[in-house]
Amino acid sequence: MSDFDLSRIIKAYDVRGIVPDQFSARVAEAVGVAFARVVVAPEGASRVVVGRDMRDSGPDLVAGFARGVTSQGVDVLDVGMCSTDGLYFASGHLDAPGVMFTASHNPAAYNGMKLCRAGARPVGQDTGLAEIREMAQRLLDDAGDDGALDGGEDAGPAARGSVSRRDLLGDYAGFLRSLVDLSGMRPLKVVVDAGNGMAGLTVPAVLGDAAGLAGLPLDVVPMYFELDGTFPNHEANPLEPANLLDLQAAVVAHEADLGLAFDGDADRCFVVDETGAAVSPSAVTALVGLREVAREKAAGRSATLIANLITSRAVTDLLGAEADVVRTRVGHSFIKQTMADHGAVFGGEHSAHYYFRDFWYADTGMLAALHVLAALGSQPHPASALADMYTPYTASGEINSTVSDAAAVTDHVRATYQAAYPDAVVDTLDGLTITHWDGHHPKWWFNLRASNTEPLLRLNVEAADHDIMTKLRDDVLSLVRKEDA
Repeated sequence: MSDFDLSRIIKAYDVRGIVPDQFSARVAEAVGVAFARVVVAPEGASRVVVGRDMRDSGPDLVAGFARGVTSQGVDVLDVGMCSTDGLYFASGHLDAPGVMFTASHNPAAYNGMKLCRAGARPVGQDTGLAEIREMAQRLLDDAGDDGALDGGEDAGPAARGSVSRRDLLGDYAGFLRSLVDLSGMRPLKVVVDAGNGMAGLTVPAVLGDAAGLAGLPLDVVPMYFELDGTFPNHEANPLEPANLLDLQAAVVAHEADLGLAFDGDADRCFVVDETGAAVSPSAVTALVGLREVAREKAAGRSATLIANLITSRAVTDLLGAEADVVRTRVGHSFIKQTMADHGAVFGGEHSAHYYFRDFWYADTGMLAALHVLAALGSQPHPASALADMYTPYTASGEINSTVSDAAAVTDHVRATYQAAYPDAVVDTLDGLTITHWDGHHPKWWFNLRASNTEPLLRLNVEAADHDIMTKLRDDVLSLVRKEDA
């Protein structure tokens, strides 16, 4: 029996664990064998592209994974350090399955894996990850005294695959720049907080004049561009307001036009306006969505966009007259699948993940950043005025409450609000959403949904003004916490 319990680290969408206690090179090797058998072989692929972030544990984990993959006669193309969307680019550009070694915004002790099929198609719980976990666990449990991970099965072809290396950073930067018209921009001063993560590598390539690209009219003020997986300055998770404080202060101090912050693997982008105020990811979704719709209409095509159900209703208000807006559950696997099902041109999440049809339906914070820069640079108004256009409502942000019986608490909240507001609209796409309309626009709405991994209920509230939002937020929280007391 192995010392490793893979159910603790291989979850619904990815692999994430503490190195080496939960996640080691040996575990990575077993996952490599399973990935080759479950994903690569059925697709008839001959190689896997592998990338990693700046964490110190990355090289050993990549080496272990490569041993597992090559033991099955499959080649490995190691693209070195890259962002997660850089790995998705490699998978799409080369039409090969891929794996990114990253723990995103988690602390330094962690590492993990994000897996995809050829064309950057996600591998999740229902699309192969559960089978990979089961096979890798069996391989670890049944390993012989010599440590061979054959699991009692056919160990694969006699000829091992090979490992080669290739730098795709320039190709990645050039591809992203080809997707956004950046001509005619006015000069902008932009502060970028890379959080010691992979944006320290990708920002100079995409926004600068590296990789043979013509420079943009940008004065970039770098913050924490040194690649350091110990995150010495702050956590690389801009979703937490405390991690934006340095950027907000720097934007004001440098009298910059804009601030950009990226998480550890640089697949999410957060925006700060010239006053130092954070711009809602929903506002960014609306801004980028309208730009993508306009491009589709100019080409004579209709457009569909995707937004998860806790994204601001401003997205539907602003885009609904121009395109079909499809709501989906929270979570990148749902977004990506719904995008592909509908051929959607763009999708956005409250967590600052932005998905593009022209990027193999995958998420890329850097491409969203280019759209924001192009939008700001193509008109004379400050970022705060631009953001206000896309922020007509007041939101609470996500609030967690620990509960012992999420279903019972949710049922109580539903019954209470249906009795008080019989004309409100109720839906259960993902948890409970109740909306009270004022003509064609929502006066308020809230969503209450259970965590998949913790005894928590997550509340999101949005309303026409701050007073309504505050009262609704407090009333719902009072019901939730009183009912569970």
